[in-house]
Amino acid sequence: MTNHEDTKKLEQEDSGWLEIGKIVGPQGLNGEVRVYPNTDFPERFEQPGTRWLLCAGDEEPRRIELLSGRYLAGKNLYVVELSGVDDRNQADALRGCKLLVPASDRPVLGEDEYHVLDLVGLAVIVQESGEKIGAVVDVIAAGNDLLVVKLDQEYTSTQNSKTVLIPFVREIVPVVDLQARCVEITPPPGLMEI
Repeated sequence: MTNHEDTKKLEQEDSGWLEIGKIVGPQGLNGEVRVYPNTDFPERFEQPGTRWLLCAGDEEPRRIELLSGRYLAGKNLYVVELSGVDDRNQADALRGCKLLVPASDRPVLGEDEYHVLDLVGLAVIVQESGEKIGAVVDVIAAGNDLLVVKLDQEYTSTQNSKTVLIPFVREIVPVVDLQARCVEITPPPGLMEI
């Protein structure tokens, strides 16, 4: 139901960028790099074209051309070839750098699909009572995605803020209203207990 791109770096969206992956090291001797993806869109790494690179200490991302890419099955990594990166030393120097795309470059989604950034911040309302109990603060990718919901103070038994995980499935989250900035939930007994 969700498409992951930059789930934890909201400040980058505010600056106009979405993080699509992080370079974790070189691949081989010819300058290819391994990228850990932060997106559900494989074309971000498989289709040639312009991407942007942000390394530690950089104030602004710099433009770079992605020449080719392929998925490493079983490793959840992509191997990509970047223009101007011709050997292992140059590839290793990019370790830790982030690959970005403009925030405006969001793929079109199908019905019942949502960008994670659109879900974060939505009010969480119990459908039966109409009561607001908290807000979505994150989404965890799992077999079924999980909404991380920070409960409002009156719904916690302590002074500390409390979060609960809500399976993001139609039976439990039947309504996602992006215009009204809320999701409605029908939690089964025990879901909200810790």
